[in-house]
Amino acid sequence: MFNVTIINAKGSLKKIAILIITLSLLFILIKFVKKIKTEDILKINISDKLIRCLDIEIPSIKNIYKSLENSSENEKNDELDILVGKILGVELAKIKENKNVENENQEKIDNSNDVENQNIETEKNDTEPDMENQNINVENIIETSQTTEVTQNPITESFNTEINGVKIKNETSFVVNSETIMGNELDINRNNILIFHTHTCESYTPSDKYLYQQTGNFRTTDLNYTVSRVGDELTNYLLNFGFNVKHDKTYHDYPAYSGSYNRSLKTVENALKTNPSDIIIDLHRDAIGSKSNYDPSVKIGEDVSAKMMFVIGTNGGGLNHPNWQKNLKFAIEVQQKANEMYPGLFKPIILRNSRYNQHLGKAACIIEVGATGNTLEQCLNSMKYLSKIFEQVLKEQ
Repeated sequence: MFNVTIINAKGSLKKIAILIITLSLLFILIKFVKKIKTEDILKINISDKLIRCLDIEIPSIKNIYKSLENSSENEKNDELDILVGKILGVELAKIKENKNVENENQEKIDNSNDVENQNIETEKNDTEPDMENQNINVENIIETSQTTEVTQNPITESFNTEINGVKIKNETSFVVNSETIMGNELDINRNNILIFHTHTCESYTPSDKYLYQQTGNFRTTDLNYTVSRVGDELTNYLLNFGFNVKHDKTYHDYPAYSGSYNRSLKTVENALKTNPSDIIIDLHRDAIGSKSNYDPSVKIGEDVSAKMMFVIGTNGGGLNHPNWQKNLKFAIEVQQKANEMYPGLFKPIILRNSRYNQHLGKAACIIEVGATGNTLEQCLNSMKYLSKIFEQVLKEQ
C-alpha cells in the first residue's frame, strides 16, 4: 500500500502571496518611520486646535481672543497670561476649599471604605424620634451642678482666645474679641430647630446596654447606635421643652465618606424650604487620631455625661459666609450658660476656616458629642443637659 498526500497548490500559493505583501508593507512602513525626526514631530502646531477647544469650553476666552486680533503678539501673550492666571486662581481656590472641607477633622475616620460593602437602605429620612423616648419629664433635670469630675485620660484642651469666660481655639487669621463678636444683638427664630448629621454613621465604644456590630472603625450603618440616636434624644427633650424640631437622619457618609458635606448641604437646603430655621445643628462624634479610648466626660449629679464641643466655620476658606460671626456669638452664649449651669460640660470652641454649610443659618453650628471612647449612654445623658441649656438661653433672648 502507498501513502498518498494531496497538496492544494492553489490555496498554498494564495497564502504565500498574502505573506509576501504583508512583509513588503511592513518593510516600507519601517523605512518611512525612520525618516521622521523627533524635531519634526515637535514642530506640529496645535495652538489653533487648542484655542478652538477652549473657545467651546470657555466662551469668554473666545471673546477675549477675538478682541486681541489686531494686537501685537506680545500683547496677546500678556493678556492671555493674565486670563489663564485668573482661571487657575479660581480653580485652585475651589480645590483648596474642597480640600479643607473634605480634610477637616481627618481623625474622624480611619477607614472610610469599611461601610461600602454593607447592604442597607442608603437613605433614612426619619424625622420622628423613637416613640419609647418621648415620655420625658424635663422637670427633673438638674439645673445647676457645681461639681464636675473629668475622666482619667483627657487630652489638653488648648485655646488662644477667651470671651466672657468662654475659651476659643481660633485657628483662623480673624481677630475675635468681645467687640467684634458680641456687639450686635442676635436676632433669630427661637422656636424652630433643625438637627441633622453630615457623618451619620459615627458611633461610640460598645457597651453592655448598647452592644452593636461595627461596620467600620467606630462607625455603623445601624442608626440605633450612632450620633443619629443621640439626635433622637436631643429632639425628644427639646420637644418636651416646647420647641419645634425637625430631625433629619439621611445618610451622608454612606456609601461614600468623601463628599459628605456636599450631600448634607442639599439635605439642609431642602429641609429649610418647608421648615425655616435659624438654629441648625450638625451633630457629630469627635475622634482624636489614634486615641480610641479618649472619653472626655463630666459627672452631673449621678450621670456621667460626655463632654461636647462647638465647631464654628468662617469664610476663611474663600467661600461666602456672612453668618459666621452670628454663629459664633450664638455658640458663645450657649457655652457661657453651660459654664454657669454645668461647668466643664463643654470643651473650648474651635473656630476654623472651612464653612461647614453654616452659611445657611444665623445660629448654625457643629456640636461634637463625646469621642470614640465614650459610650452611647454617656452621650444620651449629655442631651438632657444640652436641651436644658438651650431652654434657658433661648427663653432669655
